[in-house]
Amino acid sequence: MNTFTKKTVGTLTLGEKLKKLRSERRMSLGEASRNTRIQKKYLEFLEEGQYSNLPADVYVRGFLRSYADFLGVDEKILVKLYEKENEIKKNLEKRENSGKKKPPTAGKTIDVSSFVFTPKLITIGLLILLVSGGIFYLYKEIGSFASTPRLVILGPENNYATEGNSITVEGITDRDARVFLNGQPILVADDGKFRESVSLQSGTNSINLKSVNKFNKEISENLTVQSNYQSVQEGPEDQSVGQSGNISDQQDGMDMEIRVDPGPVWVSVEADGNLVFSGTMLEGSVQSFQAKNKIIINSGKGNATFIKFNGKDIGSLGENEKAIRGATFTQH
Repeated sequence: MNTFTKKTVGTLTLGEKLKKLRSERRMSLGEASRNTRIQKKYLEFLEEGQYSNLPADVYVRGFLRSYADFLGVDEKILVKLYEKENEIKKNLEKRENSGKKKPPTAGKTIDVSSFVFTPKLITIGLLILLVSGGIFYLYKEIGSFASTPRLVILGPENNYATEGNSITVEGITDRDARVFLNGQPILVADDGKFRESVSLQSGTNSINLKSVNKFNKEISENLTVQSNYQSVQEGPEDQSVGQSGNISDQQDGMDMEIRVDPGPVWVSVEADGNLVFSGTMLEGSVQSFQAKNKIIINSGKGNATFIKFNGKDIGSLGENEKAIRGATFTQH
């Protein structure tokens, strides 16, 4: 049975908090921009703490309110954190500027180049830049149309063996390309990097990674991963479970076992408010979780996600292939 240890970390900055919230929701900056209608560059400035590049504070507060609503967090926390950090940055900049000495005024006259930029020369220069840019763009588009996308697997290597029941698949593809793991779409960052947790079944697991660019040119790679994980079946068998997933007479927390069949299926699990798993589960794979008070499950396919709660089989999360969001199991 997997155990998850909660680590203590320092206080996050606004940018770190926004980046963490977006990553947990499997959102790229481009997707967040499209959903919130906030320019991507402003979201980048917020995540990188580049407040001097942002517009007036009244607009930034509006951005944060819209982003908070989209991410499902309290807008007051984000706005207050921004105001605090922005004030600190402004104070530091004032101190730095006040400590700088003004450069001495040059007493000599400035030489003016004999070369004169006439309107005609400027027009010719602009035309050359436009033509060169057009040729470069066409060359790049034709090259992209004719060639397959890049797909580099950084890990794991083929024929990899593990004692655990999950691995992390990561790699790089072209920007704007889509990546599929055994036919299941996975998140690709704006720079083309991808990283996905994959739950394995005991024995041999076949993983197919496919990258498709905007011209529908594709490339694929196959991996074989051997898992020697042995599942331990334990837990009471005669507990009574209600329709909502609640269970009575349970004093020492909850045990949850999730199995996928058929797969693959994207699954995320929160235990007592902490995200403990977010990734793709292959067909036949099993993951186990523990919590004291509450477990929340999100699944890409309800009828392919089967639950065993405190040792009792309660069947699939849904009756069809629709996604299930916020399936909650509590102690009482």
